[in-house]
Amino acid sequence: MSVNGQEATAVAAESAGGPKGSGVVVPAGRSERAAALAPAEPGEVAAVEPATPEASLVAEEPPVAVEEPPAAPARRRRRPLRIALAVLAAVAVTGAAVAAATGVFGGTEDGATASDAASGPAKTAEVKQTSLTRSETLDGTLGYGEATPVQASGQGVVTWLPGEGDTVERGEPVYRADEKKVPLLYGATPLYRPLETGAEGRDVELLEKNLSALGYGGFTVDDEYTEGTADAVRDWQEDLDREETGTVQPADAVVASGARRVTDVQAALGAPPNGTVLTWTGTERTITVQLAVKDEDLVSGEETRATVTLPDGSTAEAKVAEVGTAVTAEPAQEGEAQQQSGEDATLPVTLTVEDQKKLGRYQAAPVDVAFEAETREDVLAVPVEALVALREGGYAVEAVRVDGTEYLPVKLGMFSGGMVEVSGQGVAAGLKVGVPK
Repeated sequence: MSVNGQEATAVAAESAGGPKGSGVVVPAGRSERAAALAPAEPGEVAAVEPATPEASLVAEEPPVAVEEPPAAPARRRRRPLRIALAVLAAVAVTGAAVAAATGVFGGTEDGATASDAASGPAKTAEVKQTSLTRSETLDGTLGYGEATPVQASGQGVVTWLPGEGDTVERGEPVYRADEKKVPLLYGATPLYRPLETGAEGRDVELLEKNLSALGYGGFTVDDEYTEGTADAVRDWQEDLDREETGTVQPADAVVASGARRVTDVQAALGAPPNGTVLTWTGTERTITVQLAVKDEDLVSGEETRATVTLPDGSTAEAKVAEVGTAVTAEPAQEGEAQQQSGEDATLPVTLTVEDQKKLGRYQAAPVDVAFEAETREDVLAVPVEALVALREGGYAVEAVRVDGTEYLPVKLGMFSGGMVEVSGQGVAAGLKVGVPK
């Protein structure tokens, strides 16, 4: 019957006259007889040949009727010993490899143990004390913002219109009706009633601010329409080739927040000045971003800034000017599943660029917008690839020392730019840690 490797080793040792249980190892590549005769190499134990055929690896069996050559059973009985020893050696090597791969020689639950491996990590990096900033890069669009329509409600016919791309500033005509100029005024309150002597309100103040900015005087800029205001209006009407009435009608001017850039002319010459005559935008290029509601913290601070990267790789600094109201995705088409949730909602964010020259000659282009959300100052950080996952959970770094390496468990903080914040016992600035090649 067969026996295991340990029993085979013991039997071979007893047959050679050695103590029971002594191990016998046959070095690879050498015959049993050569190993028995030659001195063992350093670190080897010489194999011993059985002195007599009675050195059997199997239990004594009853005599059999058929007579067999004496050498054959001995050869058959030696094979299990070789196989058993080879299997034991393979298991030992495999076990060592698995232990090294799974971190048995590295981090443990109660800390880390030193590694006496002759070769350290292929590459090292230092633990740095630095500041980390969490940023989020989103797709944006460079342009002049959303176009808004200009509504007309005058009499007569349209006799002049600006061209697409033209800029209209304060006091300049937006269009002409019956050759009468309809100028642009800056402000937030549209003209909605006739303004004449005795009127009071924000629309009166808006009119007087614009008259003063255009060089007309003789009145105090406030919310009261006085005779001085009426005189200034007559002078203004004369310069506009309009009838000098001293009274301003709602259709006599168009109000916008500032200078405007014409994007699309919709009215036709000779048509009545009713409805939309044109659309326009601001004159400064802006960046718009659709920000997910869950990332609202990126623009929650005052004077939130971002870095804009243009198609040619150049950058410009931008500032958040406006955060709109959350909107959800477009409704699903008929027959499609409707899946709407708060996570689908987005916020339209508008950013302005103070130095317009930084935007080059781009009039409209896709851009990348990097928001800075949070900054951690004076923290310890290592490259992300220096992290080693521990078998029991968590992470460690492989500290490289003069006498070897050890795994130090670490607690993770902020990730930024390929670096990660770490803290833990034994982790300090300047410590060398292993990283992959």
